[in-house]
Amino acid sequence: MPLLYSLAIHGYYLALLFMSPFSRKAGLWISGRKGWRRNLLLKKISGTPVYWFHAASLGEFEQGRSLIEAIRKKQPGCSIVLTFYSPSGYEVRKSYQAADLVCYLPLDTAYNARHFISIIRPDAAFFIKYEFWFYYLKRMHDLGKPVYLVSGIFRNRQIFFRWYGSWFRRKLRFIRHFFLQDLPSAELLQSIHINNVTVSGDTRFDRVYSIALTKQHIDIAADFVAGRFCIVAGSTWPEDEELLIRYINQAKAGVGLIIAPHEIHAQRITRLASMVKRPTVLFSEAAGKSLSGYQVLIINNIGQLSALYSYGKIAYIGGGFGAGIHNILEPAASGLPVVFGPNHHKFREAEDLVRLGGAFPISRYRDFEMIINDMAGNEEALTISAAAARDYVQSHTGATEKIITQLFT
Repeated sequence: MPLLYSLAIHGYYLALLFMSPFSRKAGLWISGRKGWRRNLLLKKISGTPVYWFHAASLGEFEQGRSLIEAIRKKQPGCSIVLTFYSPSGYEVRKSYQAADLVCYLPLDTAYNARHFISIIRPDAAFFIKYEFWFYYLKRMHDLGKPVYLVSGIFRNRQIFFRWYGSWFRRKLRFIRHFFLQDLPSAELLQSIHINNVTVSGDTRFDRVYSIALTKQHIDIAADFVAGRFCIVAGSTWPEDEELLIRYINQAKAGVGLIIAPHEIHAQRITRLASMVKRPTVLFSEAAGKSLSGYQVLIINNIGQLSALYSYGKIAYIGGGFGAGIHNILEPAASGLPVVFGPNHHKFREAEDLVRLGGAFPISRYRDFEMIINDMAGNEEALTISAAAARDYVQSHTGATEKIITQLFT
């Protein structure tokens, strides 16, 4: 099985290498790892102890961010190494100030794991949610260095729980302790005789609640909203944008739309703006303009979406007509009822919020239109739904403190 695993890993690398001239993401994945050993040796990690955090992508980073910053606060003299697997995480957070070093995780081979770990010399590692890289986990285990899984979640469909999953279960044995999101995950691990678990909750709640409390002021958003009923649409894809634009093109002047597409390259932004028949302005061009005459504000940058939710009355989260919805906790923490497409059932927070009345799934344009019109015309219903969303997030905070308490007391 290790041979098959290694062949699969190298096959994946070759596939990305082949795709790199044609795919920007594949190109970044390849180029970002070139000369990684030489580049690391040029870096200086001076603080002690050294904590290594690994996140697959941006979403997992945001999930672990509260723990990174809590450890930094508790041990200001430590060093933080942050690795990403995906360019969509690294490219956005490569200048993250709370980390001493941010880089890509090299391909999971015995050679890479041995040399990477010998250079950064971590005292402990924290893997966020998932990504069980065999050689990295094994090397840490062989050195007697603990690896912790943070905000882990497991489902019975995963290979660990299949009759043929014994080798994959071996990877889990290399993890010192599992901090899990929910009890079903703990029960699944216990069914395969893994008992070093704590149900601490999901650290995402701590992060999004903290963002909501700080409420960053954005002049452009404040000027654009100016008291009107505003929909904030985040991480949208073309399928989402079709219904959003259809709605705003026939909406009253008192309704505004702030839309932040998942991809913001020039072609996508141009296409999106061309669909809108109401006065539209790009965020990058809005400074200094009188925004009361515009009905659509297109966000063509990265990093402000979480703060923008506080300017809306209701949120629409993209991805539900594709692979699955994006982060719905950020708008919920800001007290916005959340609307999303039909592919949401594997997200526990979506199911919970629907049940509590803080979220509304849709499967067609008519559903979306009815929900928005009902909320825009019924202040009481909007207030009740907003409170349900906000209270749900607040009631699930505390995971970061539980982990810190268990590890450092």
